[in-house]
Amino acid sequence: MSPPSSADRVNHLRRRGFVLEWVTLSWNVVGVIVLAVLAISASSIALAGFGLDSLIEIGASTVVLWELSGTGEQRQHRALRLIGVAFIALAVYLLVQSAVALIAQHHPEGSVGGIAWTAVTAVCMFTLAGLKTRTGRALGNPVLQTEGHVTFIDGLLAVAVLFGVTLNTVFGWWWADPLAGLVIVYYAVREAVEIFTPDTHS
Repeated sequence: MSPPSSADRVNHLRRRGFVLEWVTLSWNVVGVIVLAVLAISASSIALAGFGLDSLIEIGASTVVLWELSGTGEQRQHRALRLIGVAFIALAVYLLVQSAVALIAQHHPEGSVGGIAWTAVTAVCMFTLAGLKTRTGRALGNPVLQTEGHVTFIDGLLAVAVLFGVTLNTVFGWWWADPLAGLVIVYYAVREAVEIFTPDTHS
């Protein structure tokens, strides 16, 4: 049997990229629904913010699927900038909500479901991030590598929200929930800056 050609390898890697993005997309679509229910029931800013972050991850996955289909560099840049704008909007929303909650000393309810969902999500996102980064590097595809970074950040945010919700649920530390929201603000701003000023982070 002859060794696979370079074209065969590229096609295999591209198919893997598609699968990874569809898995991420499907997980986050379910996540938006689950987190919306959990955030409303617990009145949790952190869970609401993580749900909004999942919406942005859906957009990022859509961009990569679009790019892997061969849409062109100009559309690729435009789509990435739209994701950057979405990160800025998320940061502004959560900054205001978290500040109001801290000033008003809003006490969210505990959420065992939120703990379970964010814990499982963290494991899934870290796994997907590693696979995307390796696949993007092998393909020489910067968009897939960047989206792998976004997915890794999504895993870190899941851990931050997990700690915030756990501290509130177990110990009644109400301030941990809006502080977890502020962690998302920080990473959202950082991601937006990296999207809009890529040359300074290369």
